[in-house]
Amino acid sequence: MEILWFIPTHGDGRYLGTTKGGRETNFPYLKQIAQATDELGYAGVLIPTGKSCLDPWVLASALATHTSKLNFLIAVRPGLTKPSVAARMTATLDQVSNGRLRINVVAGGDPVELAGDGLFSSHSERYEETDEFLDIWRELLAGEKVDYQGKHLEVKGGELLYPGVQHPHPPIYFGGSSDEGIAVAAKHSDVYLTWGERKEDVIKKIEKVRKVAAKEGRSVKFGIRLHVIVRETDGEAWEAANELIQYVDDEAIKKAQSVINRFDSVGQKNMANLHKGDRNNLEISPNLWAGVGLVRVGAATALVGSAETVAQRIREYQELGIETFVFSGYPHLEESYRFAELVFPLLGYHQKEGKETVAPLGEVVGNEYRPSALIKS
Repeated sequence: MEILWFIPTHGDGRYLGTTKGGRETNFPYLKQIAQATDELGYAGVLIPTGKSCLDPWVLASALATHTSKLNFLIAVRPGLTKPSVAARMTATLDQVSNGRLRINVVAGGDPVELAGDGLFSSHSERYEETDEFLDIWRELLAGEKVDYQGKHLEVKGGELLYPGVQHPHPPIYFGGSSDEGIAVAAKHSDVYLTWGERKEDVIKKIEKVRKVAAKEGRSVKFGIRLHVIVRETDGEAWEAANELIQYVDDEAIKKAQSVINRFDSVGQKNMANLHKGDRNNLEISPNLWAGVGLVRVGAATALVGSAETVAQRIREYQELGIETFVFSGYPHLEESYRFAELVFPLLGYHQKEGKETVAPLGEVVGNEYRPSALIKS
């Protein structure tokens, strides 16, 4: 199992659908989250991409100099970037971070946003181009000289002069629920990512991807993207979930869903269908809550419960074949600590290296209150 956290470059706060309790997601704040997750032992962080976000490549380059072990999962965007340019960017950041780069392939998005970036390809055309893009990108990073003629892309005498640290290339993570998306993922990805769906739907998706990958002579690992709301008791967790959306009104839901519904992404439509804009039936599966998706594009579900409950649900996904978990929680700084402190021990997840830490020490020892568990001979 590997656990990643999330860098909220599109905004953070205590509540959804409102500026109340919002935070300025400037570099000092994002650096705090990166350094916290690095210290806590998360395997890495996902940095989002899109019009509403800071540029993930520039940000990861900066954060890499302030962290030591943290991996950065950042997006390449076929259609918006040429594969040769993306290969040079990949190799450079892989060097700068000393091999701490992972690649998140993003082929879809909001068609209105894509048009603003000058991309007018259809859903199928984007995945065709993504396939060609990855053919070229992978060959370049493997040190090959590339001549390529495809339907969408052409390269003559392409080569990468300065290789990255990881060979043949950093691990490729890929999501996509459509047949076209799964076909490209099965051919190219190292880790197939799904959003947080019901277990029965995750099983079907895993089986489908495995079959398609087998036809390509490949095997693929699996990951899942979820929010998490964990507290010491189930009751406290559900109270926190309700507080998170307490300022989300019907107008906010309507406005958000109008944006979500224009997406041509099958995965995004699946997320929207989990709640259908109805805030009255949000627990779609035991402890799987779709409230985030009322106003948020992308990952729409959260695991909600006590540490013991959340750990159990994570283990259930793991039993299905999920190895990588990409979590987030609002606000992301505090919740990264809460999740690590409450859930990591129950999962036996020990990424942190170095000297043993014992908490709490300062105030407890200073006031001469020393439980037997803290007394060292």
